[in-house]
Amino acid sequence: MIYQKRGIALTIIISAAIAVLLITPFWGMESISIRSIFDNENQLVDRIFWMVRLPRVLAAFLAGAALAISGMVFQAMFRNPLATPFTLGVSSGAAFGAAVYIKIGVIFSAFGVPGQSLAAFIGASLSVILVYGFSRMRKIFTPATMLMAGVAINFFFSSLILFIQYLSDYANSFRIIRWLMGGFEIAGFRPVFSILPFVIIGALLIALVIHELNLLLLGEDIALSRGVAVNKIRAILFFATSLMIGAVVSVCGPIGFIGMMTPHICRLILGPDHRLLAPASFFFGGAFLVLCDTVARILIAPAEIPVGVITALLGGPFFLWLLLSGSSEHNPLG
Repeated sequence: MIYQKRGIALTIIISAAIAVLLITPFWGMESISIRSIFDNENQLVDRIFWMVRLPRVLAAFLAGAALAISGMVFQAMFRNPLATPFTLGVSSGAAFGAAVYIKIGVIFSAFGVPGQSLAAFIGASLSVILVYGFSRMRKIFTPATMLMAGVAINFFFSSLILFIQYLSDYANSFRIIRWLMGGFEIAGFRPVFSILPFVIIGALLIALVIHELNLLLLGEDIALSRGVAVNKIRAILFFATSLMIGAVVSVCGPIGFIGMMTPHICRLILGPDHRLLAPASFFFGGAFLVLCDTVARILIAPAEIPVGVITALLGGPFFLWLLLSGSSEHNPLG
């Protein structure tokens, strides 16, 4: 009966996310009707819908889904609901890589992948390697040690970004500041296609080891006793999350709190089983960021608020609630 209810809840979440994807492209400073995009009477409305709103909604959905499922993975591995790509320094590492790319000013691509995405992926990977390496330097290796190392690396990369910004000219400095606030001021489908393959590959890798992730949630010793190659699984999960976060940050900048709030809300609804939690986090996170971005572009129209500001305004109180409720002191077993 419980699994049936959770199955229904998952179906509702996925259906609601699809509804958000279908409806939000029509919302904006000026609403667009379905008929107007097919009658070809107003070319401007057509271009706004197909070249601005639809790509923006799709990019926001992919970014939110990637951030949410990455947060779910980190919370399971570290058995801590405060562990996210943001708090572990992965987002800051990706942001540092992208900031260096902007500062250098050389535009390139490799195998069809934009240079900014590659730089962000390298930064995210470097952050993971540093966190993992520093954690292993201690004789007693615990998730708490790794989490603290992640917080330190996060501050380190944040200070390096500020240093790069200080050395930049006015134009690049403003570009970096605006980008660090997070946003989806994009046109066309190219940014969507620059995120899509990384999100698909990362999500598939996580899906392939979802059973092992459930065992890791019970503790490293239990996972080892069940035959899980813990280090190998961690390496796969770190690679998958770095891939997704690097791609997302290179397009929309670092957007905080999605990776913390979404898995926690879904866990309250569906429980800790990642076979349900993973798809729920994916769709809930995507829809949640799409709604935040919709608010960001409507609230003070015709001006826009960076979506990172909206998520921070929501995430700050949520973070405090986690601390005051004591949820942060327990592992995410539900």
